[in-house]
Amino acid sequence: MRDFGRSDDPRVQAQLDRLAALSLPQGRLGLETIRALMDRLGNPHRQLPPVFHVAGTNGKGSTCAFLRATLEAQGYRVHVTTSPHLVHYNERIRLAGALISDEALAAVLAEVLDASKQGGEDLGPSFFEVTIAAAFLAFARTPADACVVEVGMGGRFDATNVLEPEALAACGIAALGLDHERFLLAPEDGVPAEPMARIAFEKAGIAKAGVPLVTQAYPPEAKREVIAAALRTGAPLAMRGHVWDVEPGTMLTFRAGAGTLTLPSPALAGAHQADNAGLALAMTQHQDRVPVGPLAMAKGLLNARWPARMQRLRPGPLFGARTVWLDGGHNPQAGAMLGAHFQGQRLHLVIGMIEGKDPAALTGPLAPLLESITAVPVPGHDWHPVTAFGPDARPASDVPSALAMIPDDGLPILIAGSLYLAGEVLRLNGELPD
Repeated sequence: MRDFGRSDDPRVQAQLDRLAALSLPQGRLGLETIRALMDRLGNPHRQLPPVFHVAGTNGKGSTCAFLRATLEAQGYRVHVTTSPHLVHYNERIRLAGALISDEALAAVLAEVLDASKQGGEDLGPSFFEVTIAAAFLAFARTPADACVVEVGMGGRFDATNVLEPEALAACGIAALGLDHERFLLAPEDGVPAEPMARIAFEKAGIAKAGVPLVTQAYPPEAKREVIAAALRTGAPLAMRGHVWDVEPGTMLTFRAGAGTLTLPSPALAGAHQADNAGLALAMTQHQDRVPVGPLAMAKGLLNARWPARMQRLRPGPLFGARTVWLDGGHNPQAGAMLGAHFQGQRLHLVIGMIEGKDPAALTGPLAPLLESITAVPVPGHDWHPVTAFGPDARPASDVPSALAMIPDDGLPILIAGSLYLAGEVLRLNGELPD
């Protein structure tokens, strides 16, 4: 099932209904459709402020959050497009610091969808291609100083990869892992066969001639593909452990070139956020189109916000004053991060996962810590039944029912397994992303 969101504004809902009617481009690979669509719109992707383009399996969204906060701390107006949305589709497009308005969103979606059928020739774009076209069209028409663009899936054939070298300040690749295997590991001639090498090959497909490619450190099979992509395209490579590095601690130690900075630890929870923060800082320091100084770097680390990623929820109508954490991660890397974060403490887990994801990715790393497991549906999607989470898991009809079943014993509660579930939790607790 596809998630297109709902809107209280009838103008937006009319366009979301049109999005929902799009056919899925089964098996279609390539950038031809998004390029044709952008051409019909006047190629707004060639009229953008300098773009920071971020790919990766885990951490790319957090990296985008740190980039946005750092650039804004420097005083820049920043456009951002990320995915998926948690509650409202508007979250996918941020214009000069604010979520796109319903009026502007309805207008730009209508323009893109109309253009896709121009002259009686239907390009048949996907949901994500329309979204990116709408974002770039809105970005081109609204004054700003920089853009932050998150890759949707992969990199090489992602709609955001319509961006050309002239638009880019820097490209970044966050942590790598196995996800979306059906698409990213699909058999193809002339590509790496080893899974992690193939993932790296796909992500490094965003590399562009003359544009700094800033990356995390990777195992040898992935590292080889990233280096090969940089050499093949002529992208200057700045890989962690070679030309930059970051060390977590009471304070964050960031090194780039010959310089070392001591900065505040990131406000986002989780030891892994030092890695994401480091990548964002390195991206700002290995480009020269949008200068960023040390004070803005420090402020960015403290100001970054990224809902539903190790987020401690505020006391609210859903659970009162109990300690509740929310995370939308669903792959082994996310499970390892959660296990490390809660290491040494007991907790209650409320989990919902859509079909196609591996329940053991989370329940495995968390197993030694769990006081209870309560399985819930993922609203609007096909989900794993309670039996998928082990013999000790119990079912609940929804998150409020699950929370009511958990004793008030002082232990924290973690709600996890799906960003779609996380969005529902934020809605129910009145913590809408802004």
